[in-house]
Amino acid sequence: MFLMLDETRRRVQNETLGDRGRKSDPLYRVRKLMRLVHEGLDCDANIGLVGLLEAGDPRGEVRDAWYAKEVVRSIHTVQDPELAGEFVAQLGIDLQDQSCGLEVQRLGRTIIKWRLQVAAWHLARYTNGPTEAVNNLIKRVKQVAFGITNWANYRTRSLFYAG
Repeated sequence: MFLMLDETRRRVQNETLGDRGRKSDPLYRVRKLMRLVHEGLDCDANIGLVGLLEAGDPRGEVRDAWYAKEVVRSIHTVQDPELAGEFVAQLGIDLQDQSCGLEVQRLGRTIIKWRLQVAAWHLARYTNGPTEAVNNLIKRVKQVAFGITNWANYRTRSLFYAG
């Protein structure tokens, strides 16, 4: 989702101004605000987000990509598994509309391709997040301990790092 949002912002920035963005450009300044969840924005941040998008996004493509990100986030708020499957399928079709940007259309195709896996979460309510967290921790420990040849030092470093 964030990749789609960043790619849209970069493309529109390059098409409108001809460069990748300077710190004074509206689309460059809004990049971090767009990554935050909409519910987490206070009133001033929301006004800033809307103002910067209006100033730097003449055709509304970045705004549409941001809105698509927010709608995809809302998939997990649906409680009924059957309704969630229909919601995911319809969302994928809606995001492929020709009025959407290329990146949003690609997200729609990806959602259609993975709709069964996305909707399956609503049946089991399990995720592979804990497994991914452990794998990430193992990779980080391995990176931190790179070059240590003494097993006792490696073990100590690993235990300190893993908490």
